[in-house]
Amino acid sequence: MNTNSSNTTNGSSLFPVHCSRDARMTQLVFPILYTVVFCLGVIMNSVSVWIFFQVPSKSVFIVYLKNTVVADVIMTLALLFKILTDSGIAPWQVKAFVCRFSAVIFYVTMYINIILLGFIGFDRFLKIVRPFRRNSMHRVSTARAISLTVWIVMFGLSVPNMILTSEEATPLTVRKCTDLKTALGVKWHEAVNYISLVIFWTTFISLTLFYTVISKKVYDSYTKSHSKQTAARKNTKAKVFIVIIVFFLCFAPFHFVRMPYTYSQTGVIKDCHLSNRLFLAKESTLWVAATNVCMDPLIYVLLCKPFRKMLPGIMNSKISSLETHINNESTV
Repeated sequence: MNTNSSNTTNGSSLFPVHCSRDARMTQLVFPILYTVVFCLGVIMNSVSVWIFFQVPSKSVFIVYLKNTVVADVIMTLALLFKILTDSGIAPWQVKAFVCRFSAVIFYVTMYINIILLGFIGFDRFLKIVRPFRRNSMHRVSTARAISLTVWIVMFGLSVPNMILTSEEATPLTVRKCTDLKTALGVKWHEAVNYISLVIFWTTFISLTLFYTVISKKVYDSYTKSHSKQTAARKNTKAKVFIVIIVFFLCFAPFHFVRMPYTYSQTGVIKDCHLSNRLFLAKESTLWVAATNVCMDPLIYVLLCKPFRKMLPGIMNSKISSLETHINNESTV
């Protein structure tokens, strides 16, 4: 049985001494699952980038979607380092890089995604509930300013996590990222976790309120209209729920276990068995959160008309290029 020892080698780690973890899941199962997400994420987000590169930013909705694509691309690339280190393929020095940089970037982009989903939901709320009222939130310049602020604030919160993960890296200390953190780094890590939870729950509550009102509006629309000619419009309004579906499926499970897992990291929970179970729960739900890079394209397809119009042309072009390549190879 492969295990990761968590014995403390410096003062920054508060994990129970002499507590080991069963690494079979993290070294065998999860790397395979993450590889699937990585491959799908690369394909789907490459197509999304190509399409959005050609779509002008004429609406608030498009601005938020483009920023979501950027976050998804960065999040997908960060998965590669996790796959290499968790599977044991990469040397231990890469694990140090993961602890200090790529893992931090992964979480940054995940929370940027969460915030952007909140603003996307708010934009859909305004479009359905107040379709004819215009305010500053309908301006493209406002959406750009909001998106830029989100990126700056989130990276500003995370840079200290990189700087304060500065303890000497060794094959032993890289097994647990908190062993690389200074005492201040551990405290900052805990503080950022609390801030992240506030971000999630604020978005959670906001989307719940938005979609409660949207549900009422959609239901009223269904009951008031019985004409077959309105079926397409009804279907369009129903598609708006993909935003909250993606949010709940991807991010809710992880945040239900993140706080108790943080307690196990910072020494509040000292029981070894419970700490290991929380670690496995965190890793499982983190994988679910990572599938967001594959789920977001569903939002683009269902809610973004320019994206939906261009998608068949892009796919046909790629298929034609592949067929041409195969034919050329066969004639050599």
